[in-house]
Amino acid sequence: MSDFWIYVEIGLKHVLNIKSYDHVLFLMALTVPHTFNDWKKILLLVTVFTIGHTLALVLSVFQIVMIKAQLVEFLIPITILITAIFNFFSVGKASKKESVNSIVLITLFFGVIHGLGFSNYFKTILPGNPSDKVMPLLEFALGIEGAQMTVVLAILILSYFLQTFFKFSKRDFTIVTSAFIVGVVMPMILQNEIWN
Repeated sequence: MSDFWIYVEIGLKHVLNIKSYDHVLFLMALTVPHTFNDWKKILLLVTVFTIGHTLALVLSVFQIVMIKAQLVEFLIPITILITAIFNFFSVGKASKKESVNSIVLITLFFGVIHGLGFSNYFKTILPGNPSDKVMPLLEFALGIEGAQMTVVLAILILSYFLQTFFKFSKRDFTIVTSAFIVGVVMPMILQNEIWN
């Protein structure tokens, strides 16, 4: 297998790893308020998240940003919680251009936080000079983007299925899924080592 596919596969597995479901939870929270009709907005948000994730890896690889792993492991579920809670307040409201722009910036920032969570591991699998890590990092980002699109597509299909065949309203689906996400991340936050 070529190096290209090795790093793409690492990116895919990073998102789709059942033990590291925090990435999927964030994507769920980001996607549930939307339908297939919102595909441009979803594509923008997911891509911006990937850019933030990749930017964090670049900053870490070149040792521009260094942050304690314990703090990042605390902040990741906080980003998920904020996104899920935002869904409660925004469900059923028409999005204005200003709010879309602020959501894009927040998503970029959250991508940076999630990327920092993976940066230490990424540096260990790529020994050598920082400049040698740029190409594998971009290949890794491609794998992340592919995996994220797979997760988003699965969520949109589930949403469509429930809303079409079981007559779930978009509002109910968003609220129930967001409440589920809050229920999963609260123990992650409360049991985090940062409280010790």
